[in-house]
Amino acid sequence: MLAGITFTQHQRMTQARSQLIPPGVGGMFHCVQRCVRRAYLCGLDRDTGRSFEHRKPWVEQRIQLLAECFAVAIHTYAVMSNHLHLVLRIEPMEVERWSDSETAERWVRLFPPREDSDEARALKCQRLIANPMRLHEIRARLGNLSWFMRCLAEPIARRANREDGCTGRFWEGRFKAQLLCDERALLAAMTYVDLNPIRAGMTKRLEGSLHTGARRRIVEARCDRALLSQRMQPLAASIESPIDMTTVEYLALLEWTGKQFAPDKKARVVADAPPVLRDLDLRPERWAIRVKAVGSGYWRVIGEAEDLLAVARRLGQSWLKGIGLAIQLAHEG
Repeated sequence: MLAGITFTQHQRMTQARSQLIPPGVGGMFHCVQRCVRRAYLCGLDRDTGRSFEHRKPWVEQRIQLLAECFAVAIHTYAVMSNHLHLVLRIEPMEVERWSDSETAERWVRLFPPREDSDEARALKCQRLIANPMRLHEIRARLGNLSWFMRCLAEPIARRANREDGCTGRFWEGRFKAQLLCDERALLAAMTYVDLNPIRAGMTKRLEGSLHTGARRRIVEARCDRALLSQRMQPLAASIESPIDMTTVEYLALLEWTGKQFAPDKKARVVADAPPVLRDLDLRPERWAIRVKAVGSGYWRVIGEAEDLLAVARRLGQSWLKGIGLAIQLAHEG
């Protein structure tokens, strides 16, 4: 019970994503997109023996391009065998600050003319600028999470279908989106995603977590050691979205959290917990629970109990999965 309200679990009903993410409203999100077929997106298909590892860079390259075109900041990602994770911030209001020319150029980068050339791109931009209604529609799309995920998934699906020599749907129709209400939720989601390969048993070391945001940060820090002590920035972005910790603090947090998930871990060791947890007023002994809950403890929203209650009221509900857990974490940590 909280503030005199009794929570009762009721049957979960499918809701339009626009109810959770109203048009024109930004925020931070953890998104998951899964394949529909048994055929793997990437990695090794044990049934056929075929390897699709070469597809993982396709996804990473596409994420980079989209981050340069949409009003987003990519905080981390993990490209797995049959699904992918993204943690990002999207800010529709930023699009309104772009000039007509910049908006058109970003869109043409995403959808170049069929006969692609500098002249053809310039002409397409001019036509868009001369069409205010079309440009208004494009602005809305460049600040829209569903359009971002669509522009990520569809080109990968077409390319994979061509390679597989088949047609039809490649991805599940709806991607899963979790609203992250604060920096604690953002950090928990990032940690959950970056440790995905370790939890899946694909590697035991953070450096072995290929095709993740963590791996990219490690590689970039090797090339420029100064990045380790600087405030951590998004991996790719068209908007500002720094995180209040350094890269070396985040990597240390990942290393420590990964140890808490080890199968032979009989008791959590909190004495050597990273100081950044206490800086964020987070109890080390509860941190692993917060991270694991990203995958199973919450459903549509991750945050403190008050945040989940506010979203529930906006959705016309009295309950959301995760409220009980949020209350427990608040009382214990």
